[in-house]
Amino acid sequence: MYYLIYISTAVNLMSQQELADILVKSRANNTANNVTGILLYAQGTFIQALEGDEEIVTKTYNKIEKDDRHKNQITIITGTSKERVFADWSMAFISLDPKKMNELEGYINPLKKELFKGTDTNPAITVMKTFAENNNLTYNQ
Repeated sequence: MYYLIYISTAVNLMSQQELADILVKSRANNTANNVTGILLYAQGTFIQALEGDEEIVTKTYNKIEKDDRHKNQITIITGTSKERVFADWSMAFISLDPKKMNELEGYINPLKKELFKGTDTNPAITVMKTFAENNNLTYNQ
C-alpha cells in the first residue's frame, strides 16, 4: 500500500464551513478512487496522509497541489506499507473546533476519542500523531 504525507499552509484561515466543504468533497473523491487517509488542520496548517494505489495517490496529490486554498505544499514522506493505516476512513478529518463539526461523517472528535492510540510505528502514524499532539488536537486524560 502506497502512502504520501504532505503539509501545507492555508492562504487564509479556514472557516468551519470551508473545512466541512473540503471534507465532504474529499470523502466523495477518495471513495470513488479507493483512497483512504486523514486530514488534520490547525491554525492555518494542513497535514494530510493519503494511501492507496501509487498512481492514484500521486494523481490525487497532483490535483491537491493545484488547489488555490493552500500554498507551500511540502511532501514530508512517501512509502509503502503492508496494509492501510487508515482503512476505515475515506477521509477522516480533525480541526480545532469539534463542537461545530460533530455531525459530519468522517469527523473525529478529539475530545471523545483518542487519536492514534497505541504503539504503531508506521511512519504515517508517527508523523500524523506528532502533528496532532503538537497542535493539541488530541485529548489526553
